Amino acid sequence: MSTTDRRTCTRRLHFSAGHRVMGHESKCATAHGHNYLVYVTAEAPHLDSVGRVIDFSVLKSAVGTWIDENWDHTFLVSSDDTDTITALKTMPGAKEPFICPFNPTAEEIASYLLGTVCPSVLDHTDVTITKVEVRETENCFAEAQSNQID
Repeated sequence: MSTTDRRTCTRRLHFSAGHRVMGHESKCATAHGHNYLVYVTAEAPHLDSVGRVIDFSVLKSAVGTWIDENWDHTFLVSSDDTDTITALKTMPGAKEPFICPFNPTAEEIASYLLGTVCPSVLDHTDVTITKVEVRETENCFAEAQSNQID
């Protein structure tokens, strides 16, 4: 591989969750949900002995497990949205909501995965997650990118 080549790999993940976007001008201000698709793109300073950036199953296991345990079939709610948090916590049998340190827009979800979740769950690897794309629908998606690589 020459020094100008960039090799990346991307793993698609999915989860179902509800959210509410505080301050939204229209219908997204109300509680609703999505079948989210998440695309996690990894880059490494060199390919492994097999010729990979990282085994796709490692991305699924690390990032996918975190998503399944924390976000799948739950409600993503801003820590500032105290009325919604109170309402969600009084629902019998409901999974505990995920209290976000941000307003749960697709952009902020992508940024949180890129900057917080992925570095934490992949710290045992030499990959850097350079892009996370979050799709709320087929037509609506956001991405967060980082160009840092060791």
